[in-house]
Amino acid sequence: MRRDAKSLAERLRWARERSFVGRAEELAMFREALSGVVDAPAVIYVHGPGGVGKSTLLRRFADESRTAGRPVVEVNGRLIDPSPAGLEAEVAGADPDAVLLIDAFEHCQGLEGWLRDRFLPGLSTRNLVVLAGREGPSSTWSADLAWREVLAVMPLGDLDPGEASQLLELRDLTPALREQVLGFAGGHPLALSLAASIAESGEKSSWAPTPDVLTRLLSQMVGDVPSPMHRLALEVAAHAMTTTEGLLRAMVGPEQCAEMFTWLRRLPIADWGRQGMFLHDLVSDAIDADLRWRDPQGYKEMHRRLGHVLLEQARTAPADEALIAIRELTYLKRYGPMGEYFQMRREGDFHEDTLRPGDHDAIHRLVTEAEGPQSAVIAGFWLKKQPEAFWIYRDSVTGEPAAFMTWLRVTRPGADELAIDPILAQAWEHTQRTSTMRPGQHLMLARFFVYPPAYGEISPVQHLMQLRICTDWIRSDGLAWSFMISPLPDLWEPLMHHLGHTRISELPWPNGYTYALFACDWRETPLSVWFERTQPGALNETGPAPATSAPATTLARADFTTAVRAALRDWHREDDLAANPLRQTTMLTSQPGYSAERAVEMLRNLLTDVVDDLRAEPRAAKLHRVIATTYFHRVPTQMAAAERLGLPYSTYRRHLQHAHERLGEALWRRESTGQPAAFAAARDASRLSTHRQTGRTRRSDLPAGGSPSPYNAP
Repeated sequence: MRRDAKSLAERLRWARERSFVGRAEELAMFREALSGVVDAPAVIYVHGPGGVGKSTLLRRFADESRTAGRPVVEVNGRLIDPSPAGLEAEVAGADPDAVLLIDAFEHCQGLEGWLRDRFLPGLSTRNLVVLAGREGPSSTWSADLAWREVLAVMPLGDLDPGEASQLLELRDLTPALREQVLGFAGGHPLALSLAASIAESGEKSSWAPTPDVLTRLLSQMVGDVPSPMHRLALEVAAHAMTTTEGLLRAMVGPEQCAEMFTWLRRLPIADWGRQGMFLHDLVSDAIDADLRWRDPQGYKEMHRRLGHVLLEQARTAPADEALIAIRELTYLKRYGPMGEYFQMRREGDFHEDTLRPGDHDAIHRLVTEAEGPQSAVIAGFWLKKQPEAFWIYRDSVTGEPAAFMTWLRVTRPGADELAIDPILAQAWEHTQRTSTMRPGQHLMLARFFVYPPAYGEISPVQHLMQLRICTDWIRSDGLAWSFMISPLPDLWEPLMHHLGHTRISELPWPNGYTYALFACDWRETPLSVWFERTQPGALNETGPAPATSAPATTLARADFTTAVRAALRDWHREDDLAANPLRQTTMLTSQPGYSAERAVEMLRNLLTDVVDDLRAEPRAAKLHRVIATTYFHRVPTQMAAAERLGLPYSTYRRHLQHAHERLGEALWRRESTGQPAAFAAARDASRLSTHRQTGRTRRSDLPAGGSPSPYNAP
């Protein structure tokens, strides 16, 4: 490729080839596959950590393919609907000789089985497919002898020292600077590029990273932000799932949106796909975190405004794009106090579908497995009455129903409906007792959430169900009431309370669960008011704590339970803990020495005491380990906590729910009666016995400074 190429596209390919370093083996393998020689792979699976150069390699593959005269179809897994239909739409009409490049596959990793068993076998023998993601292929590929003959796995690691040095040499760094940058970044391509950008723009004699090097690196990569409007555009792009010119028009105004979007697209940290532009994950996280600590008030205002813009898009999007718009909207929830309900580590294993002929038997099987025969009878009744209320969640590999939700729409229930379904009867009785519906209004009841492997728990399937429900809350006309049911109410009550739904009743069921019903009257909470509180939701659940002491706050039991969970989650975050309403409850203000200045310290000590008290009961020791590991040991996610404890995730969730119940009961007893829980009394008796025998009491979890901590808990 020559510098005097006849088109700009050719010059760009030449420039990319000149700046491309290393990956000789990977290029050789791709060229062999591209040539179609005998025994060449038909599918290449590239995998490696973020920033290691997967996207850069795929762009080189695209250039190689076009140079060879092959059409190229490029798909970004981050930006597609993670379902078979979503991926098929991206590649529709592809030439049978095309090279298909799927980047960011980790964002739709659940489609792996469907791709292997359904999609890829249907392609032309002349097609070449490259998948690139952070996770390696599952063992199922290698277990199939047929796939072992046509699949090439390409793990991507850091550049070797010679290649890394060559990359820096291309950036015109002096040998002395190259050594310093290499000492910091090693062979990681993204870190090398970021560090080189700082080094080449600064002093030419030396360079050394500082503790805030990432912020400085980003600043240098972005350059001098030309104006406050450019900075706002950058912060919006870091905060949103994807950014379009239309989104920027609403955030920065129509006069400058095109200029801002063009500027963002030119940044080396930006990429784009069919749904919009986005920043590299590591970069966007750093920009977002920087703004959050640097300008908390500005961050909250940007978060709020962006949420309202996305709400309007969700309300007005065409029906076939509604779920995509809702996904963009609920993406913002990951930043707030309800983030644990929306942080899906993996999507694509399942996709939503309507009821099809032949699904009735699967629904009967699923509901019988999860809830028992009585629920199966009720589900069968609603299949006949309201088949349109059933949403099916299919396994992306097999296409078979793996889960379902029943989202009933009721204007005035018939006697037969009330007689057969006690949950509907409770919901209807509540509306009649509190606020009846007017003509043209209806209620919606989420009657069944059935996914047997994680029944009632947080899961990717449950997340899809939440998107569907949120879509109808936002887009439905005439909605008077909505009702939600859960077999694990203590797990979901914080989210329900956050979403304006109050627990109104409980119903024991023959399967051993007690189902709680949550209700919201939408006429008392207009959409605009509800949204301001819930979507995207405040970054902190409560407002700032007053600076001076104040009378004790009286909380309802549901609010108290929510505040306890929030306090546990914020145990390490003093600013957030200072905003928790528990710091002004009677259980704290009645303690000797209470003051507003000491409230956070006293609340943290009280939480630690109550967690420690769980060990007084031998059968509760496992609950102590679960709660201490989850909230006090700085694990990044609950999945990580389960792994550290060596527990299956479903078992871990049950233990965590039970621990929440025990702690909530103990603290509520302190709040309402001033008395400690029974297990605290047992602990005190045990300590007294120890003191009598040894002449001293021993607090096992006192770190330096005397503040109790469960860090050293077994």
